[in-house]
Amino acid sequence: MMIRQNQRSFTAGQIMATSDVLQQIPEYEVQRALARHLSGDWGDCCLEDSGANEEALQSGGRLFSVYHTADGIKFWIITEADRSATTVLLPENY
Repeated sequence: MMIRQNQRSFTAGQIMATSDVLQQIPEYEVQRALARHLSGDWGDCCLEDSGANEEALQSGGRLFSVYHTADGIKFWIITEADRSATTVLLPENY
């Protein structure tokens, strides 16, 4: 998947989700979070991880975002450093 290029956008590679995500999180919430992640909105991650993501956009490192559903379920989105894959997962799936 490729999105419109700007200074914060990047290629997602193959997008995958764990079975727990597919069972517990509505698809529209996953899609909304993916759009945020791919536009450089790191969600609720800490300042340290947010800073690391900003550096990774330049250096090609791993990108990590944290989101919460309307029901309060925490989930992560991780894009690999080589941009070959982006995975949506629950913290306990890591």
